[in-house]
Amino acid sequence: MSTYVYGITAASDVSSLPEELGGVGEPARPVRVLTASGLAAVVSDAPEGLRPKRRDLLAHQAVLSEVGGAGGCVLPMRFGSVAPDDDAVTGVLTERAEHYRERLEALEGRVEYNVKGSHDEDAVLHRVMAENPEIRGMAEANRRAGGGSYEDKIRLGEMVAAAVQAREAEDAREVVHALEPLAAAVSDGPPSTGWLVNTSFLVDREAAEEFVTAVERARKDLPHLDLRVNGPLPPYSFVEPGPAEPASTTVGADAGAE
Repeated sequence: MSTYVYGITAASDVSSLPEELGGVGEPARPVRVLTASGLAAVVSDAPEGLRPKRRDLLAHQAVLSEVGGAGGCVLPMRFGSVAPDDDAVTGVLTERAEHYRERLEALEGRVEYNVKGSHDEDAVLHRVMAENPEIRGMAEANRRAGGGSYEDKIRLGEMVAAAVQAREAEDAREVVHALEPLAAAVSDGPPSTGWLVNTSFLVDREAAEEFVTAVERARKDLPHLDLRVNGPLPPYSFVEPGPAEPASTTVGADAGAE
């Protein structure tokens, strides 16, 4: 039976779990603790054919919340992390004990906020036109010419697209620049269609309110952007892969995903 891994913590921080705590699967698999080298992995049996359904995503998150609620730090594994068996888990805990202890110390008292941003199409086009006199002049010339020739339309479209792309890069830098001073670490997420920025910030719990306030300030300073913040989350983006390889059914979702 393969082993589903929820997270890793210090063995002293998770002596026992509530009997009623259920993990992923239908019916929910009982959650248990494996220990080695002073570390603990919170695990359950892995169900067959696991998919990132809402119930299982929430179960994954609930287990991490229960373990972290005791006050200790937890290194969260992403949804779908599965090891061949319990021995494989304890073996890697032993093999990488120094690394996990370093990560637990670095992440103690910190949470993750993920910030995504996209352009409001009408607003960014208005800004591009306002900032670029050459584009404005060509658009006006085309208008006076009844729309302009096919070649003129193509050229205008290319110029607008290039200006929007440049604005996307500049706005992404500006968002990160505004929020980075409030974070202990920053991690860029994978490129995603529709988002010009997809960045996670590691934030001290005590600074969480200040960080959210800074996001609101960025929204006001950049009204042509749609900024979305998700958090506080376990620090998924700041933990290297643990004692498990993603199951073949994993689609890359994590329990904190929007």
